[in-house]
Amino acid sequence: MRISKKSLDGVVCDERPRRINLFVVPTRPLFNYFSITNPLRISVLIIVAGIITLPLFTPHNERDVLAQTTSSTQPIQLAQTTTDTPQEQRRELEGQLADLERQIEEHQKTIEQYQKQGKNLKNEIGGLTTKIDKLNLQIKSVTLNLKKVNETINETQRQINHTENKIDIRKEALAEALKVLYENDRANLLAVLMANSRLSDFFGNMNNITLVQENVRGALIEISKLRQDLLEQKDQLSLQKEDAENLKAIQEAQKRTVQSTQAEKQKVLQITKGKESEYKKLLVQTQATAAQIRSRIFELFGGGELTFERAYDYAHIAENATGVRAAMILAILHRESLLGKNTGRCSYKTAMHPTRDIPIFLDILQKLGIDPESTVAKVSCPNKDGRYGGAMGPAQFIPSTWKMFSASIAAVTGSNPPNPWASKDAFAATGLYLKKFGADTKNKSDEKRAAASYYCGTSWQRSSCLYYANAVLETANQFENDIKTITTTASS
Repeated sequence: MRISKKSLDGVVCDERPRRINLFVVPTRPLFNYFSITNPLRISVLIIVAGIITLPLFTPHNERDVLAQTTSSTQPIQLAQTTTDTPQEQRRELEGQLADLERQIEEHQKTIEQYQKQGKNLKNEIGGLTTKIDKLNLQIKSVTLNLKKVNETINETQRQINHTENKIDIRKEALAEALKVLYENDRANLLAVLMANSRLSDFFGNMNNITLVQENVRGALIEISKLRQDLLEQKDQLSLQKEDAENLKAIQEAQKRTVQSTQAEKQKVLQITKGKESEYKKLLVQTQATAAQIRSRIFELFGGGELTFERAYDYAHIAENATGVRAAMILAILHRESLLGKNTGRCSYKTAMHPTRDIPIFLDILQKLGIDPESTVAKVSCPNKDGRYGGAMGPAQFIPSTWKMFSASIAAVTGSNPPNPWASKDAFAATGLYLKKFGADTKNKSDEKRAAASYYCGTSWQRSSCLYYANAVLETANQFENDIKTITTTASS
């Protein structure tokens, strides 16, 4: 067995054979490396033999974790829990979140009851007050979820540190074992036989060498597995940090909504002075007309601006083809535009997955006759932790997903090939994707899952994904009212 000069972490090995004087017994026999009188070499054998039997992860007390790990995201300070173990703390946190969700749902039902009762001052004030209470509960829920995510970030970071340490330990043991094997490989067989006074010692040492060789192979496999684990852990950490950033943005948006709702309530009380007749006058003045709704600007990242009426036309076509509510499709595209702070600003070269998406992206542009270097072809940027971007147009599809839906989009719109940056194709794509995840049932829970999946894919149950879905459903309800206004007027 020979090791090349670049075979392992810079260990340089001379490949030229060494001459041995067969008439002189070596003063330090090679196989004494494994002699009971040489504890260093015995320890090397033990370490290498045990490389692939060590556990991948040893749990520690959470307080030790926080003391040993430094995270870039500081946990939100909340009331201290009374339990000690991480498992109990997590169960208590989950219980608090479930209770908040129950309260939020009750407040939403109350708001809907006020809306069904019709427009009057009492219902308006009651609805606004309940909305403020609901938003405050949502802020508490987001704060708890932030704590949960930050604790998970700390835990994942500790796992990453632990995995990196294990890789370093195994590399050191592996290097030492390879040195032993290398020296053995350079020895002449006759010299080895002469170095052992008994034949049984020779065969015993041969068995030791075989054991080291077997465990070297096992160690290489284990290091490869650890590196894969490390990549997965780092990817998980990136998602968790992204969740934390999204939750912070949601929290700030909710706080602004509370302030604006409180101001709206105060304005109603100030103008009406508690009189129903004054409220009726205010209602007439502030109620949007069908004409105003139709002309309202509906902005799309990568797709320019549309009137609400034109946007509804596209959404209605998609609704007829997929069964997904037009209001739901509008809400998704509206939320994608709001969340698109990094949308359509980066080159595919720096943003896209090189093997999964770039070849498909270039093929899409070639068929559309679009220059990949043009402004039109800009895509979403990667996040700050290096996760790939590359989403295209208003619907924010990555190239591989667009290719998957391309034939179905063409069947709806007649575009062949469909264009990710064209509004009508983007609306159809959004409807088709939501239908795939069950939104065509028009059931609230199915729509929520579909919206979360649209934003997060298979990891849709992450907290920030569910908050995104809630925001989509609330926006869809607002659009539903606008659609009723313009369609009722058109039919009368």
